[in-house]
Amino acid sequence: MSTTSTADLAEHPEHPEHPAQPVLSPEEFTQRLRAIGAQGYHDKHPFHVLMHAGKLSKRQLRAWIENRFYYQSMIPRKDAAIMARITDPDVRRAWIQRILDHDGRGNDPGGIHKWLVLGEAAGLPREDVASFRYVLPGVRFAVDAYLTLVQSHSLMLAIASSLTELFAPALMAQRLPAFDEHYPWVKKKGLEYFRVRLEQAPRDVEYGLDYVIKYCPTREHQEQAVAALRTKCNILWSLLDAVYYAHVSPGFKPPFWEG
Repeated sequence: MSTTSTADLAEHPEHPEHPAQPVLSPEEFTQRLRAIGAQGYHDKHPFHVLMHAGKLSKRQLRAWIENRFYYQSMIPRKDAAIMARITDPDVRRAWIQRILDHDGRGNDPGGIHKWLVLGEAAGLPREDVASFRYVLPGVRFAVDAYLTLVQSHSLMLAIASSLTELFAPALMAQRLPAFDEHYPWVKKKGLEYFRVRLEQAPRDVEYGLDYVIKYCPTREHQEQAVAALRTKCNILWSLLDAVYYAHVSPGFKPPFWEG
């Protein structure tokens, strides 16, 4: 899979020798965005293919839970960085729900808590997961790169990068029966995060998609949004690359590994 660096997302004037391409209709633009997921969303990564086929060992599945938590913990920070740049109060009111979904509010402890419960349900000490004790360097680099992307590019591109939520419901629908069938040793209470995301992701993506369509008035903006979403897919793919390399094949751990 080809990579797209954050430098590829820099805004730039069109070259005078290359006339502007026609603006895609909202339907065509949405189709272009969805095609990114069909080609390169991380549900197609070999690690997830093994997961859904029930071919991961206990340690391999636990390693994914440990490492993925580093990404989960970053989500509200990413959304806070986006909110800090939103000037429209109506947009802020809509976006803040994403932070509450992960940090919790009232009787809902939030997605970060639910992921820690998943770790416990899989037999992991909560303190090990919460402290990022076993997070791989490659995972840290990938996740930190996403936060940098959101902080250093335009608001539209930051929101466009979040549109991997377009593809998340299908992945959650696949993951839940896979856990039930292949990993019965994971206690059912740990699967609540996945169940909740089946409802939250479609709501989030509807708003984010409407925003990106509205604020991409030119074909150049549309192509930049497509590139931002492709970069986010590459980041998620890189996260799994690190876990696969260390825990599946060839099984090489980083030099300061303590596990």
